Amino acid sequence: ERRQRERKLSKEMVEKAARELEKMRLQEKAEIKYKEWLKKKRDEEAEKKKKEKEKEKEREAELQCKKERSEKIFKEWLQNAKNKPRPVLNYYGIPCRNSTGLYSYLHICSD
Repeated sequence: ERRQRERKLSKEMVEKAARELEKMRLQEKAEIKYKEWLKKKRDEEAEKKKKEKEKEKEREAELQCKKERSEKIFKEWLQNAKNKPRPVLNYYGIPCRNSTGLYSYLHICSD
């Protein structure tokens, strides 16, 4: 009876040790998988940030190009504006009996 109890006790101890060992193995596997997952996420995040920086650089380069182009066009316009003849002033708004066209007709009719 005593031996039987000892065997039973030792058998339980062995089973308990086996369960603990299996539990530790599973925990180690889970830890390894978690670390791999975490590394993968960090890599993805770094790649995402890198792509965002590249897009931002492209946008800035595009804006710079547009700005340079618009400045060039404005400078050309300024050069051309200096050489263009000035428009002739119209005297339609000045009350004058010598006005011609529709405005003189309206002026005469309103008197």
